[in-house]
Amino acid sequence: MADDSSVGGFGWFLAGLGIGALVGVLYAPKAGKDTRDDLLAASLDARDRAGALAQQGKEKAADYIDQGKQQASEYIDKGKQYVDQSKSQFADYVEKGKGLVQDQQTRVAAAVDAGKTAYQGTTSEGKA
Repeated sequence: MADDSSVGGFGWFLAGLGIGALVGVLYAPKAGKDTRDDLLAASLDARDRAGALAQQGKEKAADYIDQGKQQASEYIDKGKQYVDQSKSQFADYVEKGKGLVQDQQTRVAAAVDAGKTAYQGTTSEGKA
């Protein structure tokens, strides 16, 4: 029984579809050729608008790419400046370190000489 009602429902659907198409054709405000021409013109217009939008999209994408390249270049330049600055600071610290080491070597050598002199003075007094 359920099969009969579903087949009947589908049959009524097809009948309604056919009647709707017939009524649409009978009451159409324009002739078939005019309707086809309008549809063709609308589709061509839509194609042209789509092409224009695609072109605008390409131009915007190119602008964004240029902006990205410019920003990347700026960041690279800043990075190079920081690297150069850090190299310069490192070189300064190395030179300061060398100066401190030289100063300490001089002090140690002076202390050793003073120690030798004091030892020699103490031992020569003890012998005399």
